[in-house]
Order: sequence, then C-alpha cells, then structure tokens
Amino acid sequence: MEQVINGKWRKLDGTRIKGPIKEAMEQALIHEQALGNKIKICIGTDSQVYGSEVEFATVILILRKGKGGYMYICSDRTAQRMTIKERMLHEVAKSIEIAYHLCDLFDQYGTELEVHADINTNPRFGSNTALSEAMGYILSMGFTFRAKPDAVAASCCANKVVH
Repeated sequence: MEQVINGKWRKLDGTRIKGPIKEAMEQALIHEQALGNKIKICIGTDSQVYGSEVEFATVILILRKGKGGYMYICSDRTAQRMTIKERMLHEVAKSIEIAYHLCDLFDQYGTELEVHADINTNPRFGSNTALSEAMGYILSMGFTFRAKPDAVAASCCANKVVH
C-alpha cells in the first residue's frame, strides 16, 4: 500500500509534484494560511475495473471555504482480482493510508480533515456491502467519515480522474 505515500502525485493539469507529498501539502497549507483562507482537506479514492486490472485514483482535495479548491492525485493499477466489497475496502485503505501519513501536519496547521468513501448509503447498490466496515475503519482511526452523496473527494473528484 506504500504506493499512495511514495507514489507519483500530480495536480489536475498533469503537473508532477516534486518531492514527497507531505512537503507539497505543508507548502500548500502555509500558502493558504498566508492568504487568510480557511481550508478543509478531504481525502478519497475511487477505482475502475478494466478487464483483469483495477485502476485506483486517490485524491487530496484542498477546499478553500467559499473560494473553490484544488487537488493532488495519485493513480496506480493492480491485476489483483477483487469482489466489489474488497475493492471498496481497498479504496478506503488507500485513503486512510495517506490521511494517517498527513494527519500530524493537518493537526499542526489546525486543518479540518475528512475521509471520503465512494460507498453508497442505499442498500440497493453493490458498494453498500462495505458501508459498515468502511465507516468503522475510518472512524476507528479517528477521522471524520463521509459516504455518498457527501463524499465528493471520492465520488466526484477521484471518479473524474480514474481512467
């Protein structure tokens, strides 16, 4: 799972993040604070199955309250076969991994953090089979949990960049 922490992060326009993501996030927090922006960080992952491969996209969404936002993206692929429940929990694990890696930074700068799961709260959808485990996992790590339709980092942002 180290892929998310040590992976190749980029901005939405394709610009690569040079150096560790933690350094880029600290620079972003300092910059936003200097501008007087109140920000919230939302982290989420989405995936798409392509034949025998699954592509994952993890997003760190930096929301400037009342002023829009921007995101950092890390994508990777696996050939591992997974049920929908396994895939949903793998998405959550990727989000938690980066949230845990960065949470001391967010605490240091007094930044709100949410972990978003691309899991439907409606039991008629397949992803719902992972809802209780995902919620328990995220909450037990001490993070604020959001699921669809409130999980914009996963269900909107990461969903748009997973190929």
